[in-house]
Amino acid sequence: MAKEKLDLSRQNKRKWYFRLLKKMMKGRYKMPKFIYLGEEITNSSIILSNHVGTEAPMSLELYLNAPIRMWGAHEMNSGLIKLYKYQTRVYYHQRKHWNLHLARLFCLIASPLTNLFYSGLDLISTYRDARVIKTIRESTRALEQGQNIVIFPEDATKGYMDELEAFYSGFVMLAETMLKRGKDLDIFVTYFRQKDMVYIIDKPVKYSTIKQGRDRKEIAKLLCDRCNELGKMEFEKSDVPLLENKQDIA
Repeated sequence: MAKEKLDLSRQNKRKWYFRLLKKMMKGRYKMPKFIYLGEEITNSSIILSNHVGTEAPMSLELYLNAPIRMWGAHEMNSGLIKLYKYQTRVYYHQRKHWNLHLARLFCLIASPLTNLFYSGLDLISTYRDARVIKTIRESTRALEQGQNIVIFPEDATKGYMDELEAFYSGFVMLAETMLKRGKDLDIFVTYFRQKDMVYIIDKPVKYSTIKQGRDRKEIAKLLCDRCNELGKMEFEKSDVPLLENKQDIA
């Protein structure tokens, strides 16, 4: 069966300053090797990944050969002041365990640059209240336009860990909404392993197959466990093809 042609138009049409920023960031974020355990990512899928700070999001944004929209905390997408507060208290202090005063000083420089980058990233804001319906609505539109939705569902309350403790289940709501619309999404569970710079992409599974009588929490646990399994896999070069991207997305 011929593979669906990926529509990279959204990435290619992003603003000029954002494309320039991405080219500059390639000096900081090196391209990982993408190990596919099944087929390559197709259009209109959900991609679940661990976070590893900025490493996993930037690896996907810079190097994945597929059109993507990412979910991200609304504070990161709500202007400079909210972003500064979120970066200092949540990202650097709580999750990366920086000294709070050091985080505040650093973010005086980092937050304006982050704000500029996020303004071009086309992020889909996430919420933990009734506003989640906005997240689902925007994600549904993106999926119907052929985009893939990238979600980092890990519970990072204690920081970013190699062994993920749990997944939040918001992605299940999105998959269920699409199923009700007649679209049974492929879900790709992935794991970025920074120590050897590999991005392991599991074979896709249809949401209807995963569902099979499970509730949201059970689905989240099942896929979190699978994500951890991917992170522990060892590969010989002969085991699987290490696929380089066919096209470098600016």
